[in-house]
Amino acid sequence: MTIDSVLPFLKKAKDENKSLGEIMIEHEVEIQGVSRKEILNGMKKIWSYMVNSIKQGVKITKESPSGMSGGNANKLMTYLSKKTKKLSSASVLKIAARAIGIGEFNSSMGVIVAAPTAGSAGVVPAVVYTVAEKLNASEEMIIKGLFASSLIGLVCDARASTSGSEHGCQAEIGVSAAMAAAAAVEIAGGTAEQAVNAAALVLKNTLGLACDPVAGLVEVPCIKRNGLLAVSATVAADMSLAGVQSVIPFDDVVTAMDEIGRMMPCEIKETSEGGLATTKTGLGYKLWLKRSGERQLEGEDEL
Repeated sequence: MTIDSVLPFLKKAKDENKSLGEIMIEHEVEIQGVSRKEILNGMKKIWSYMVNSIKQGVKITKESPSGMSGGNANKLMTYLSKKTKKLSSASVLKIAARAIGIGEFNSSMGVIVAAPTAGSAGVVPAVVYTVAEKLNASEEMIIKGLFASSLIGLVCDARASTSGSEHGCQAEIGVSAAMAAAAAVEIAGGTAEQAVNAAALVLKNTLGLACDPVAGLVEVPCIKRNGLLAVSATVAADMSLAGVQSVIPFDDVVTAMDEIGRMMPCEIKETSEGGLATTKTGLGYKLWLKRSGERQLEGEDEL
């Protein structure tokens, strides 16, 4: 079943006075024909992988094989622990660190959950974990938050794309931020309308974003972008809870993302043929990695 609009779910949530996450759980029970317990257990398993990636990611201190990432999440957590003045709140720094850590864990061949993609996998877990921690939310609320986020991802995938190679990074990090914003509102006890509105607010902020990975690796700018967009998602959730409305509704924002994605040149859609990937520094990393690989192959041949 293709879900290409949030409207039926918003209507049902309003008519039945239920949250977006609850409506999505009921929807999954109905279409999969299994018990509520099975549906919840499935999401709990996904959440366990997300939590593990958070805990492992912030411990990483070594650079990745490319030398372009690794240890930055740990630096942020160390910075947070110091008794010095910070420009950002503890929650903001934790969200950024945890999102970055997941990206670094991915680069070290750790198991992560694509949400919706591997390159944007840090946003949803970091936001959900930190918001739940701050609000002392129950596991039930966390799981409902993840189900709320799933609706946002499904609509984006059906109405546009969640692939950087099709629609640029707006379709990856933009969608993950939208998913995270909706989840945060759900966990905070907001309405379905507020959750979807939060998703619209942050997704608008990423429209037209290039997918230009240096050397074709999911590291630069991907990993740090996870940290920054995770923070944006949380701010969008607060804005929505405060009553700030997106003039353009969510479905229309996704349609705009689709149109913009089709207009974007292939050079900035995961091909590494434009943007940051073709800067002097970006090309330097690409050449260095190529030569490193060739030397490694030569060494294997000698053996």
